[in-house]
Amino acid sequence: MATFYVGQEGPVNALALNRDNTQVAIGGRNVFKVYKIEEDKFREICNLRASKHLNLSFSCNDVSWSWTDDHYLATAATNGHVCVWNLTKMGKAMQEQDYQEHKRTVNKVNFHASEPNRLISGSQDGTMRYFDIRLKNAVAIFYSNTESVRDVQFSPHNPYTFSAVSENGSVQLWDVRRSDKCQQQFAAHSGPIFACDWHPENTWLATASRDKTIKVWDLTSKLTLEYTIHTIASIGHIKWRPQRRYHIASCALVVDCSINIWDVRRPYIPFAAFNEHKDIPSGVAWKEDPHVFLSSGRDCTLYQHTFDYASRPASKANPQGVSLNNKGEILYAHKINVNNAIVKAAVGIIRKTSTTQPPDQFHLASSLMHQFTLPSHDDRSESEVFIGLANNYVMHGRSLSEMCEHNWAVAKQYGKEQVAVVWRIIKTMYGEEYVQNSVPNNREDVISHNNLPMNNMLGLEHENDQRSRGGDTPAAQFSDDTENEDQVDHMTIYNNGFPMYLNVRTGLPKGDFSFGENELDMELDGIITDFQSGYRNYIPQQDFVLPNEAFHIRHEIRNRSPPPDKFPNSNYEVLNDDSHGVPIEEQPTALLTVSNLPKMSLWDPSSIVLDALKHHAMLGDVQTAACVLIVLGDQRKCLTDLDESTQEHWLLGYIDLLSRFQLWNIATQIIKLSWIPAVEQMNQQSTRFNTNCSNCSKALQRIGWLCDRCHSSQYALCSVCHQVVKGLYAWCQGCSHGGHLLHMRQWFAVNKTCPAGCRHLCEYK
Repeated sequence: MATFYVGQEGPVNALALNRDNTQVAIGGRNVFKVYKIEEDKFREICNLRASKHLNLSFSCNDVSWSWTDDHYLATAATNGHVCVWNLTKMGKAMQEQDYQEHKRTVNKVNFHASEPNRLISGSQDGTMRYFDIRLKNAVAIFYSNTESVRDVQFSPHNPYTFSAVSENGSVQLWDVRRSDKCQQQFAAHSGPIFACDWHPENTWLATASRDKTIKVWDLTSKLTLEYTIHTIASIGHIKWRPQRRYHIASCALVVDCSINIWDVRRPYIPFAAFNEHKDIPSGVAWKEDPHVFLSSGRDCTLYQHTFDYASRPASKANPQGVSLNNKGEILYAHKINVNNAIVKAAVGIIRKTSTTQPPDQFHLASSLMHQFTLPSHDDRSESEVFIGLANNYVMHGRSLSEMCEHNWAVAKQYGKEQVAVVWRIIKTMYGEEYVQNSVPNNREDVISHNNLPMNNMLGLEHENDQRSRGGDTPAAQFSDDTENEDQVDHMTIYNNGFPMYLNVRTGLPKGDFSFGENELDMELDGIITDFQSGYRNYIPQQDFVLPNEAFHIRHEIRNRSPPPDKFPNSNYEVLNDDSHGVPIEEQPTALLTVSNLPKMSLWDPSSIVLDALKHHAMLGDVQTAACVLIVLGDQRKCLTDLDESTQEHWLLGYIDLLSRFQLWNIATQIIKLSWIPAVEQMNQQSTRFNTNCSNCSKALQRIGWLCDRCHSSQYALCSVCHQVVKGLYAWCQGCSHGGHLLHMRQWFAVNKTCPAGCRHLCEYK
């Protein structure tokens, strides 16, 4: 059986198979057709958009085919309509029902598997509506009390149960006979859930989310997370594979155009992949044959795939590798030979049990992993160190140097020597004790720090300033500013808006090195500034002269030396020993003269800092990378080679780790300190909490807590002590009962059902 496809006039949003798997219906903004599936092609048998009476109801967001009657189709429209189509009729009469009860876009419609006339829908308005297609109005309305419902699915194991997933990451289980409250509700993902699907055999419910995971929940008795699949992109659609207990298909919302088939027992690499689509796939529908399925996509195509043409990513995986963490520990994995006899025996057993289709095989590869650790005197685990660093790091409210010094001490305290070195590097390169001002516009403009002029530092004052300060040499000029020497250690010259560092050390005791006491270790030969007319020397160069003597001679050295006041420091020589010496010739004052010294090169430390951050991020220490970026503040602009997507990735990774350790306050602080819009907006999502009256279960519409229906204030009573709650009030979103935070915590420490006696299985976190 070959793979084949048919093109469409526009993107396809959804598809559905009839009960015999002989026809397929597809829907989109500009597409609404029914095809017959033949041996090697799709044959169009009906085009519903060919009607003259087109409206927004023909713009399909989802399509569902009745499980009991091939004549009926249901579509979800972007204008909030739910339409039922009768394929036995013609023209406008084909639209047998048009329900207009939803206020916003309808995301999903689904026919009941055993009840021929039952249909349910989920919408952006946060409601689910249960229809009998023989009636003009909805039979029941279910309020999710969440932002929006993205998917609804009837359970194949219980005819009265259906599941609903929402954009706030919660899953609800409802009984169609009771619309006032859900049976069970739990938080499944950290982001919006876009799809769910019941396992055809087990009581498993699979959920797919924007957090790039697919989770499988066991709902037999106690809620259990059985499996988690990690993907490279947000997942928009999932579908269990028939006759394969552990296989599920997925389609991404962005980035990935492949349809991946996963084995939940190996969640990090797909079992099979289909790469025929050129744009994002929008849906998957399995035939009864587990080796054949159909898919639609935004590339305006409808495909039929067979496993004969699937790619096997596991066969290309490398079974050996090495990893080094920030402690110096090594993990090494290498391939080992698999016992061929065991493999042949397993294959023989599979062939005996399945005679109709060839068995699906894993790529057989085995590895052995070795761990090499270093002796450690610190018994704290990695999680304890992470939590300790997160709780004690300071990332705002102080100067950069103070924050780096504090975080250096914290890293040392928790045994993170390499991280401590990074904080010292950041302080050394970007601390406030280094002069970091803009380039002067002219020669009279000076670069200053702590009221210390640049020219004073270099000993290049004007003559009037020299006389007023009483010095004739650069050394004398600088000696008057010795009280400022312990404040100046480094200078930064800005080039095109970014700092370029000049290694000018002043012999400070607080620096890493000291070369002399209260003297400049080296003189700055030139500062190159970029003027509109081109590059010019801000400070003119002077010839370098090697003096004749290492020290200034106070008086002439003679056999019988007169008093020093008779012979001041001079470059003249006396002819004889007479009292009247005659100078004969001026002696050379230097032994070596070098002209046009090469200029001191400008140095940018951003590459070193960036390499350090990438190194720690590669080792899995995203905490250090994210915290350093936050502490740097505006100095992040110096890291020109660090793109915004990488910064966002580090911040989101750190926030996710903080959330896993339930460090909510610190995670919120990181979001608040973020400079990337996608991260800043995280605190503006899911900020609305919908509440119901605990007496009549009607949604509370006012800002206050007074119910509009029963005018009751029972919401304020604690379900445990039955007293009015004046402090913090905790309540269940499923049954709306609550009470004092302390009382609810004590109650759910030993109980699972609601303390009000409604028998609701509340979830307390």
